[in-house]
Amino acid sequence: MSLLNDLVNLNLCDVTEKVIAEYIWIGGSGMDMRSKARTLPGPESNPSKLPKWNYDGSSTEQATGDNSEVIIYPQAIFRDPFRRGRNMLVMCDTYTPTGDPIPTNKRFIADKIFSHPDVVAEEPWYGIEQEYTLFQKDTKWPLGWPVGGFPAPQGPYYCGVGSDKAFGRDIVDAHYKACLFAGINISGINGEVMPGQWEFQVGPVTGISSGDQVWMARYILERITEIAGAVLSFDPKPVLGDWNGAGAHTNYSTKSMRNDGGIEVINEAIEKLSKRHKEHIAAYGKGNERRLTGLHETADINTFSWGVANRGASVRVGRDTEKEGKGYFEDRRPSSNMDPYVVTSMIAETTILWKP
Repeated sequence: MSLLNDLVNLNLCDVTEKVIAEYIWIGGSGMDMRSKARTLPGPESNPSKLPKWNYDGSSTEQATGDNSEVIIYPQAIFRDPFRRGRNMLVMCDTYTPTGDPIPTNKRFIADKIFSHPDVVAEEPWYGIEQEYTLFQKDTKWPLGWPVGGFPAPQGPYYCGVGSDKAFGRDIVDAHYKACLFAGINISGINGEVMPGQWEFQVGPVTGISSGDQVWMARYILERITEIAGAVLSFDPKPVLGDWNGAGAHTNYSTKSMRNDGGIEVINEAIEKLSKRHKEHIAAYGKGNERRLTGLHETADINTFSWGVANRGASVRVGRDTEKEGKGYFEDRRPSSNMDPYVVTSMIAETTILWKP
């Protein structure tokens, strides 16, 4: 086994200019991440200079067997924390051989919104709070929970410390450092209300890069749980009953909101969001109705609400933003399995481009 570890950790820099690039894309379910590796002649920092590639879309529910080729376009490059050295992780999106985005390519649509001159001028910033749950591989039950039973009620687990409160911290810390190594703007981590549930935050990040970074952070976490022998879940309500669900609260601001007098722009944006509540809910993740019940720090899925420091509202405005008269707000509706390309671009479209 030690020889295997030595080979896995071989440093190629001393013997070759070649590098390994792991191409990563989103599969047909909209949540499954796929990847495969190829050798390149050397490191590259510009994704547009990397070669396009292809894969069998009939095996990912993205094409039929008689026309199965899907083309992946490199869109963002990150350092590889697994192979290290000069090796790369490459976030890609997906196209037909004729160059059209396939239906599951949500990045293409998001990029069009973020490229609109009015959106570019506003420099939208995002901070996404990605919650997730760690499960035991063999029992399909949350990490740290007694098999077939339940732990003590919620209360001591949120930001908790100790072997009876924090389950999976080694995975969480490994992920934190791996994201920093990769070049992801991960800004923090914490234990969540339900035992076995954790959160990481990515941001502030501007525009389309927010989606790229959240997806890459998810990929890295998936790889780490693979190594650790745990199962990663982004289900918005992984355990029924008196247990918190999992969300992806999305903090948002524009240049106008961050400037003096920005609170008026924030109020106008929230009013716009209220008028498109149903459209946003429909795009904010599958199974969200199991989470947005009005309980466990959520608003009811059918009713839009907002408030200052209110974690039971659809949209929360922070005390600091209220006091300073400028800043950001938090959309608390997105579920943990949301597509960050969809959510970030939709918020920008509604608050900047949409005319009621």
